[in-house]
Amino acid sequence: MKLQPDQSDAQTISAHGPGWVAVGQEKITHNVVLGARGQRLEWAGSFEQLGPEHFRQIADLGVEVVIFGSGTRIRFPKPAWLASLGAARIGIETMDTPAACRTYNILAQEGRDVAVALLLDNPS
Repeated sequence: MKLQPDQSDAQTISAHGPGWVAVGQEKITHNVVLGARGQRLEWAGSFEQLGPEHFRQIADLGVEVVIFGSGTRIRFPKPAWLASLGAARIGIETMDTPAACRTYNILAQEGRDVAVALLLDNPS
């Protein structure tokens, strides 16, 4: 019996490393929001610069769940920043950026309407 992997048209992350992610052959070196339906937004400059307006941008995408990759270590967003996601009934999970990349890919390939918001800590 021949098994073939499921095919998906979702936008997925093909690779990642310190300070970058790749979508297909394109290497992205700035903080970014990616959606399974092809959405892409440049995002906040750093964790310290995050505020409610950054999560409002994600809420406007209308996805069902957001994976927040907070960099090389887990840093939780302030509850006030997440009000727009809660009002839109959009779930959010926080993890480090490498774990967020992997989790996003799994959900996107399952056909979920998911977005990933990635902080890409640039190595010194």
